[in-house]
Amino acid sequence: MSISPRQQKTEDLLFSAGILPVVAVDTLDQARHVAESLLEGGLPAIELTLRTPVAMDALEVLKKEYPGVAVGMGTVLTIDQIGRCVAAGADFLVTPGTPAHMAEALATAPIPVIPGAGTPTELMTLMHHGFRVCKLFPATAVGGLAMIKGLYGPIPDLKLCPTGGITEATVSEYLAQPNVVCAGGSWMVPKAWLDAGEWNSVRDAAARAAAIVRQARGG
Repeated sequence: MSISPRQQKTEDLLFSAGILPVVAVDTLDQARHVAESLLEGGLPAIELTLRTPVAMDALEVLKKEYPGVAVGMGTVLTIDQIGRCVAAGADFLVTPGTPAHMAEALATAPIPVIPGAGTPTELMTLMHHGFRVCKLFPATAVGGLAMIKGLYGPIPDLKLCPTGGITEATVSEYLAQPNVVCAGGSWMVPKAWLDAGEWNSVRDAAARAAAIVRQARGG
């Protein structure tokens, strides 16, 4: 099945990242330090979630000060947020789920989108809207590896970014699946480290994650 240039761009972005850190920051300084530490560790893309009041400001700061980092906005819940994130310079968008009223807006957004889904029916609905790269969320809660392996047989053209419950110890198993293009997680950016300013820990965890990606890709 052919893939549109927009979907190919999404797949290429996620494949290049390999592991997508899911980040929530409380201050702009946290955002700066997280971006620096992840980039130093070898992770070039982040999902900055809209779960804190500073998220939009953090997006603008990171896009201005850290051009080497691809900044996606996650936990996108409304059509209004889609427009605001695009206007603020987000490189891509991520949703935890995709209600019908948002599907068309996401499908026509001018930047890559990784729409979320948790069932085969939801994933097939997203494919009907033209998506070929989707977020499986919450991955471990909806079946984890068993779900991903089960989806590959009937829907081999669908590429997934499983997120939710994945850890440093398990991520390599996910990346080994032929229908997994990337995996999301927050184990390298736990809130306790961010609050304590343990940026070396973030950097080192990112470096281990980057090494897992290289090994999974044979690099």
